[in-house]
Amino acid sequence: MKIFVKTFGCALNQHDSEVIKGILASNGHELTEDLEDAEVVVVNTCAVKQPTENKVINFLKKLASRKVIVSGCLPLVNLERLRRETEVKVILGPSPGEKILLALEKLRKGETFIEVEPSMPSLEAPKIRKNPIIEIIPISYGCLGSCSYCCVRFARGKLRSYKPEEIVGRVRKAILEGVKEIWLTSQDTGAYGLDIDSDLPSLLSRILEVNGDFYVRIGMMNPENLKRIFDEFLEVFEDRRIFKFLHLPIQSGDNRILKLMNRRYKIEEVEEMISEFRKKFKELTLETDVICGFPGEGEEEFKHTLDFLRRVKP
Repeated sequence: MKIFVKTFGCALNQHDSEVIKGILASNGHELTEDLEDAEVVVVNTCAVKQPTENKVINFLKKLASRKVIVSGCLPLVNLERLRRETEVKVILGPSPGEKILLALEKLRKGETFIEVEPSMPSLEAPKIRKNPIIEIIPISYGCLGSCSYCCVRFARGKLRSYKPEEIVGRVRKAILEGVKEIWLTSQDTGAYGLDIDSDLPSLLSRILEVNGDFYVRIGMMNPENLKRIFDEFLEVFEDRRIFKFLHLPIQSGDNRILKLMNRRYKIEEVEEMISEFRKKFKELTLETDVICGFPGEGEEEFKHTLDFLRRVKP
C-alpha cells in the first residue's frame, strides 16, 4: 500500500514517525511524500498546546473521505474530541512501533480499532531518517513530574528509561551508517536513569567512548533534575563533541507561580546554574520556555519573569 506519514510536534514524535516509516517499508509498503497519491494516511499527532491540537483536528477533518490511522499524544490527551470531531476509526497511542502493522490490517478490514496505551519500541527497530546525518534517539519515555499545567505526562506516562547499552548500541549503528549528529531526546533528559539506577552524565560518558566523527545534542531537561546531576553534567558537557546547547524550561520567573505550577525549584537556583554554565562556556546557546498568564499570575509576577529573561538573555 502507498502510505503518507504526517508528523506534528517534537523531536520525539519525529523519531516515532521515522520508526513507523521504517517498519512499514520493511514490511513491503511504499512510502509517498504526495498526500493525494496515498492510499493510507498515518497522522502522528501532538497535543501539547491547544493551538497545536486545533491544527491536528483541522487537518484530520480534511481527510474525512480517506483511510486514516491516528497515533501520538492526542488520543490520550483528548480522545473524546478526536472521536467526536473526526471520522477516524483506527487510533493508536504514542510510539506505536510494530502496532502500526496491526492498525493497518484493522483499517484494511474496515474495523474500528483503538489501542492507546503508551509503548516503548525497541531501539533496534528499523527506521527511515528524515535527515540522513541526524539520528534522533529517545533515551527515555515519560517523566516523573507532576506539573499542574501539563497534559503530556498523561500521554507519555511514567518514566521508562532505555538501558545504557541499548542507547550506545544505537549510537554505534548510526555512526556506521554515516550519521554525524546524535540528538538525545526525552520528555526530560535530566530524569534519565532514575528508574534503572543510572543517570545522564554516565550515559553521555559511555556514548563519548564510541569511535567516530560525531556530535551530541542534548534535549530539554527540567531544572529540578539538572540540579540533581549538576556537577557531573557540567564536567561531561566540556567534551568538544557535545553541542553547547542547553534547553531549560523555566516556565516562570516567580517562585510563587512556580509553586502553583508544581515546579520543584526556585528561580534563583536556575539562575545560578545558568551562570555557572556561562562562566565555562562562553558560546553557550540557552533556550527556555515560559507560560504567560498562568492562573494566579499578576503584573508583579509577570514582571519577575521579564526581569529574569532580561538578566539571563536566552
